[in-house]
Amino acid sequence: MADQSASDKPTIIITHQPEWADWLTEHVGAAFDIQCVKQPGTYMATLIDSAAALVLVDGAADDWSQWTTIPKTSNATRRIPIALISDDAEARASSALKGADIAFAVAEFRQQIDHIVSDYARVMDVATQEQLDCECREPLPELARQGVARFNAGEYYKQHDLFEELWMQTSGPIRDLYRAILQVGIGYYQIERGNYRGALKMLQRSVQWLVLLPDQCQGIDVARLKRDSFAVRAELECLGEARFADFDHALIQKVHFVDED
Repeated sequence: MADQSASDKPTIIITHQPEWADWLTEHVGAAFDIQCVKQPGTYMATLIDSAAALVLVDGAADDWSQWTTIPKTSNATRRIPIALISDDAEARASSALKGADIAFAVAEFRQQIDHIVSDYARVMDVATQEQLDCECREPLPELARQGVARFNAGEYYKQHDLFEELWMQTSGPIRDLYRAILQVGIGYYQIERGNYRGALKMLQRSVQWLVLLPDQCQGIDVARLKRDSFAVRAELECLGEARFADFDHALIQKVHFVDED
């Protein structure tokens, strides 16, 4: 595996040493340094020191949930996207509740590797990150406030139009906040319409924008939005399309502000 200190390439961390580790290096090693971490005691230090862009957790390991949960407990690592790679459908279904941002079966992972690294690997230069942090400290624009109000009223299609308009007017990285809320709302809209596949697709798509955001941004409680939307996605994945009618609509929550009681 490549030595992070010898390269400026972003790093992908793999837990344990799964059979697909060498395959991954062959496919994306030109753009990423690939490091395997086998001991939990060195895990956090490796994530921090390498400024990891993505973590791929080996779901074949009995302790996989430990590796998905630990990074989310620290401010230094909680924004690193984590993908569970597992052929266990139950593990994939529960992974969102145990810290994973996304989950793939091994065959799906191999087929979609280019898409996965382009959409989920957190590759953001320092200047862009600083700009995002600065923009997150600004007040929420009026169009976004209207969009949140529509979202919280269950008017998900109307919130889409407002956030899309704002997204098109915005050029900075803060636009990811508006796109993330928009897509979560459309995911909920598809649930209300009874469209299982559309709902799951939109909630999965929203992850790539949510993972780039800090826990608080322009007054929005992003951490709670992540937690709530991930819980909805986990329930959908657990039920499957055959049992979609059993979905608990009480899981669908509003967008919250950080100053709310």
